[in-house]
Amino acid sequence: MEPEASTPVPRVVAWEVTRACGLACVHCRAVAQPNPHPNQLTTQEGLKLIDDIASFSKPLLILTGGDPLMRPDLFQLAAHATERGLPVVVSPSGTQVNADIVARLKAAGVKAISVSIDGPNPEVHDSFRQVPGAFDAVIKSLDFARKGGLPFQVNTTVCQHNINYLDEILALVKSLGAIAWDVFMLVPTGRGKVEMELTPEQYENTLHYLYDMAARNEIQIKVTCAPHYSRVVRQRGLHAIEHSEAEKHGHAKSTGRPSRAGARGCMAGNGFCFVSHVGDVCGCGYLPIPAGNIREKSFREIYQNSELFITLRNADLLEGKCGCCEFRYVCGGCRARALAAGLGLMGEEPYCIYQPRGS
Repeated sequence: MEPEASTPVPRVVAWEVTRACGLACVHCRAVAQPNPHPNQLTTQEGLKLIDDIASFSKPLLILTGGDPLMRPDLFQLAAHATERGLPVVVSPSGTQVNADIVARLKAAGVKAISVSIDGPNPEVHDSFRQVPGAFDAVIKSLDFARKGGLPFQVNTTVCQHNINYLDEILALVKSLGAIAWDVFMLVPTGRGKVEMELTPEQYENTLHYLYDMAARNEIQIKVTCAPHYSRVVRQRGLHAIEHSEAEKHGHAKSTGRPSRAGARGCMAGNGFCFVSHVGDVCGCGYLPIPAGNIREKSFREIYQNSELFITLRNADLLEGKCGCCEFRYVCGGCRARALAAGLGLMGEEPYCIYQPRGS
């Protein structure tokens, strides 16, 4: 299997505009806090970051957190990104969205919002989010989005807490009118390190389950933080890619076949990057190794020339069974999981049960 060309410019940039959040989710990467960090990027620094990104690429810009709605200048930042030609989506906690917020997001050019639902009912979701009433608030928020004509995607993080509820969650997502269901496979960092982790066997079974659900052609299903979903798609022989206008806000058209649009390998530093609330540029939000800081170097210089990102783009540097795997150029394993497991940045993926040919 031949390597696919590395992406010279980012396709997706996630900017953690704040760590402030009213929730305390058990899996949270950010270990979010109730108040903004005193050193978070200022409005002017944020506008400059957007200008720098737009100067050499036009990636999807995800304004995330924390809860980005806790940042007063969010709408200004979103509008500026829209003016610079960047498609913008916002990932609020889902507890503060109302008709006015929806109208202001649309006025700023926001293409869609993505909101997390991690259980099919208040009992499961609220225990995960650790805030009573969070489930009902999310459902109400999505009702505002639907009535206001703002497309929305539902995100679900799969872990021990909810792995037995996936059918029910999927049914709920479809009933709400979401344009996509993005399933995140837990990366054991932040608050997600302990009892939430799946076993490698559960992980593999879940990927095959999601493949089967995507084949039903009922809703676009994407799988995030699961590079070996690329392997599953290829092993099962479906390679179709069909896109629609929805891809402009990060969603590809459902074809009745799981597409490679929802099956990408590890994009950390190779098509995707994460900018923290204080300006650190990382391969992803779960990989706590900065490639640089935008207060010291331009985003473009960091993305294109940092030693870390150059390493992450080179699948030939992978170690262990990832290094000899025939799927290494389309999967590559999760670098954050390898690092968290003590196997090193380019170590083998600890959650993959596949044995490469000839290994």
